[in-house]
Amino acid sequence: METKAVLNAGPPYGHIIANEKWRNSSLIESLKGGGVRVLFENQLGVADFHLPNKGCVLYVSECDVIAGTGYKRKLVRYRNSSSSLQELVLVENTRLSEQYFAAVQKFVVFDLGLTLLPVGGQAEASQLITQIVHGAGRENPFRRRTSSRLLDPLVLALARRIPGVGEVKALALLERFSSIRQLCNAAPHELEPVVGQAAAQQIHAFFHKPTAAGP
Repeated sequence: METKAVLNAGPPYGHIIANEKWRNSSLIESLKGGGVRVLFENQLGVADFHLPNKGCVLYVSECDVIAGTGYKRKLVRYRNSSSSLQELVLVENTRLSEQYFAAVQKFVVFDLGLTLLPVGGQAEASQLITQIVHGAGRENPFRRRTSSRLLDPLVLALARRIPGVGEVKALALLERFSSIRQLCNAAPHELEPVVGQAAAQQIHAFFHKPTAAGP
């Protein structure tokens, strides 16, 4: 009962709840190095991590993507199981998996309606989660503008990571786009009035990670 209550409420600020299977991973070691306190639980269901502010994360690895369509069943269960949580999907977009990324993105975003963020691997995922966790404890200057912006720290943390986007533009994005899904799906012409043409292109490229023609 106590575990269930914690999962429903979300971990305290500065903490995450991680699926037991991640205990010895490099991602967890990086999180701890970044000052994140990690609680392990073997009853998280499909989700890999629970974050402050009632967010949860499912991690789709390079191996999952390359192996075939098995990850799709997992994504469907994830979508169906997290009723009151803000669901985020991190997908490894690497040299080996990039040829499949567009299909994964279509399935996650358009077919399931979930929020997808590409990461280069566990190190990048750890940096992102660390920023979300630490950002969740900060006072949000736009909190009074709306009653349900549970992933505001995520929007702000992501915006700060985008080249050409500083504190001022990050806050402007947070005011205009109330969820990370809105920001991910925003077209360049929707971003331009907020951050300008150059930053709009950088933001769009950051989320969609167009693959370069390589050898």
